[in-house]
Amino acid sequence: MTDLISEFPFLPHLLLIFHHPLLLTTAPHTLLPYLSSYSNNSPTMSMPADPNAKIDAKPAPQLPDSVMSMFSMKGKVACISGGGAGIGFAVAEALAEAGADVAIWYNSNKKAVEKAEDLGKRYGVKAAAYQCGVTDYDAVLSTVQQVEKDFGRLDVFVANAGVGLGAGILDTEPKDWAKVVDTNYTGVFYCAKAAGEIFKKQGTGNLIITASMSGHIVNVPLDQGCYNSTKAAVIHLGKSLAREWRDFARVNTVSPGYFQTDMGAAPAMLAEALRMSVMHRQGDVKELKGVYLYLASDASTFTTGTDIIVDGGYCLP
Repeated sequence: MTDLISEFPFLPHLLLIFHHPLLLTTAPHTLLPYLSSYSNNSPTMSMPADPNAKIDAKPAPQLPDSVMSMFSMKGKVACISGGGAGIGFAVAEALAEAGADVAIWYNSNKKAVEKAEDLGKRYGVKAAAYQCGVTDYDAVLSTVQQVEKDFGRLDVFVANAGVGLGAGILDTEPKDWAKVVDTNYTGVFYCAKAAGEIFKKQGTGNLIITASMSGHIVNVPLDQGCYNSTKAAVIHLGKSLAREWRDFARVNTVSPGYFQTDMGAAPAMLAEALRMSVMHRQGDVKELKGVYLYLASDASTFTTGTDIIVDGGYCLP
């Protein structure tokens, strides 16, 4: 075994990853030097080379005793892209009701302006709408900076803007592919980068990405490889950012299933969507408010790098 490891130094890690039976028959002292050496020389491994290395624990945040107080968003500023309707506006409603000042982004739905004004009056918070297409980085950056200027800070950014494409790869035109990727994936990167600069400057921040159950399953019988792959990509982007930003921000993703929105199940797909969901229905966007509020608030201060599926059991085997 020692000779084999000497020739292939990455072998112990493969054995660990796949829980290979060889691990049970190999003495730990034989593997440890190779594991330590390989992890120490590999930029992808975070295992300390010295198993006895001392790591100083960070202090836990000072949280209120009341669980309801932990869900309060008073004094915080939240920005929601794609916030003019559907899931995005439901999120804006939830955070405003919990006391947050909210900045709603919209692309073309000008009703968002009136909706923002209504939120401000209804919940006694500061609310404003901003027109911003997330496929334009300069626009994203300037709008994020304007939100910070108008509101004084930025605590939460919900990267929610997205578009669908119900077509198989052979039926997808390159321009349509580019539109979906630019919005659903690159647009999230743009928003994350712009908001992340503020989070790093502040020393604190919270990014929530709207993904989809389609990032976990191929969503039969609908052929939509482009859409599925963008949602899988942002789920992994969220996990990667959670580690990269570990010193100043939390990052999580939410994967909704079929909800009663413009991007919900199409009429031709509805019967199958109802059959596949163990609850035999689509969700109401109100049923997403709780999970976004949880992730945005101090109720989730120990939650980062996770994806929460809210799909009525659609992804169950």
